[in-house]
Amino acid sequence: MGKRRRVAERQKTKQPAVLGGVIAVVVVGGAFGVYSLYDGGAAADEGSQATTRKAVKTGPLSASEVHKASTAFLTAWQSGDVAKAAAATDDTAAAATTLTGYAKEAHITGVTLTGGTRSGAAVPFSVRATVTYKGKSKPLAYDSKLTVVRRAKDGVPLVGWASSVVHPDLQDGDRLVTGESGTPPVKALDREGKELTAAKYPSLGTVLDGLREKYGKTAGGKAGIELRVVRKAAKKGTQKTPDKTLLALSEGTPGTVETTLSPALQSAAERQVAAKEKASVVVMRPSTGEILAVANTSHGFNTAFQGSLAPGSTMKVITASLLFDKGLASADKPHPCPKTATYGGWKFHNDDDFEIKNGTFKASFARSCNTAFITQAKELKDDDLTKQAQQVFGIGLNNWSIGVPSFDGAVPVQSNAQMAAELMGQGGVRMNPLNMASIASTVKAGTFHQPYLVAPSVDHRTLAKASRTMSASTLAQLREVMQYTAGYGTAAEAMSGLGPDYGAKTGSAEVDGQKKPNGWFTAWKGDLAAAGVVQQGGHGGDTAGPIVAALLKSGS
Repeated sequence: MGKRRRVAERQKTKQPAVLGGVIAVVVVGGAFGVYSLYDGGAAADEGSQATTRKAVKTGPLSASEVHKASTAFLTAWQSGDVAKAAAATDDTAAAATTLTGYAKEAHITGVTLTGGTRSGAAVPFSVRATVTYKGKSKPLAYDSKLTVVRRAKDGVPLVGWASSVVHPDLQDGDRLVTGESGTPPVKALDREGKELTAAKYPSLGTVLDGLREKYGKTAGGKAGIELRVVRKAAKKGTQKTPDKTLLALSEGTPGTVETTLSPALQSAAERQVAAKEKASVVVMRPSTGEILAVANTSHGFNTAFQGSLAPGSTMKVITASLLFDKGLASADKPHPCPKTATYGGWKFHNDDDFEIKNGTFKASFARSCNTAFITQAKELKDDDLTKQAQQVFGIGLNNWSIGVPSFDGAVPVQSNAQMAAELMGQGGVRMNPLNMASIASTVKAGTFHQPYLVAPSVDHRTLAKASRTMSASTLAQLREVMQYTAGYGTAAEAMSGLGPDYGAKTGSAEVDGQKKPNGWFTAWKGDLAAAGVVQQGGHGGDTAGPIVAALLKSGS
């Protein structure tokens, strides 16, 4: 895990507050004091020599303020007074748009809102309503919450606006819509022909949504009438999050889609991530690319497929292959691992500033020595790592087609210190467990096989290819150092008893604002490969390692 120390200085300036087009400034003891005013200003007492200003209230919200602000919003929303409800928030325009759509696009009526027990400035509440469309009606019930904040300009307590206040599945920019779905439902099957449901496998909710969006119109089903979340358009270079059905007023006829998921491994993956606060994992078959399991502790976003996180030292698998290719390292030859190394003006550290004297590259890889890689940065071109990731491992080309939305990883071309940081999985490198499982699979199989959840024969799509393979020497050395790491390095405890046909790499990725790094682990055993991350978990061998190892054991 790399440590770097940077100090950013910020200049603080004070400017007069502008309220209703008027700058409020008063002179106090010869100095200028700046005050914000309630309601855009206050009239001066003509008979007074000084103007009295009401200072902005700051500090924590009182129970009375939270109750008053939340009640004002909930009462107005329940009565159907959109303008009044929106005015009770800190973003009137956005709130008005969403609340108007709640009635007109989602066709939700008869809203009853019941507040729960306050926790600080947060207020939970339950929603009971009716959805009606073309003579069909169904009751709607769910729980949500709001948070009261102080408006910056005057300190007035208001509901902090977010679309999730209206419904917890809404993200800003999404819409609630009731109507003919347009996309028939699908019945997803595992590799044994049994139905996959979110009730049985909670992590698959977003996966099933994605399968419906891609295959619903071609799988032979018939659309129904539904209340659903229509997602906002995706940013350029990313895949749109699938729409989500919240309530079916009339059931459509589902089509059938077969997947590669293993029911046994999927169940095991669900159990493993459930034991952690925020974990994600993917299991796949190196020889084919078939995805056998995918699970996330959090079910609202598929981090395992769509996450974009720094992978830490698991990235050293790709970097090591690059160094072998260029003759800058050899598994069993001496290789420097000093306590620190400087490149591009940054000083990089090993964990606890350890060093390995007179050690081999294999020893440095197994112990995850950062400086063993940083010392080679001066021998590399800025785009060398990017090309290695794209051309050998299929990472970062944005051309994977696994059957549902996914992020294919990113290793952007960078220079100086940022390029060096990328060698150890920091800087601009971004991955998810799917990408890291694929990287381990490429090492095991000897060539890149694009992961897939639905066989390409189903819809005749073309899978991504890598433009070249590693040399026999590079591949042999890469397998050797990963096998040594699994047997004697940072992955040894987690991988105990799984050898000898195995290999692994641990990683810990620093994230700004986190006390603990994200813990990563990628490994293979036989014809299985898996990778996982535990966010804010700490060292990968201690956190993600046991998850990955348990799945490799259960699948063997």
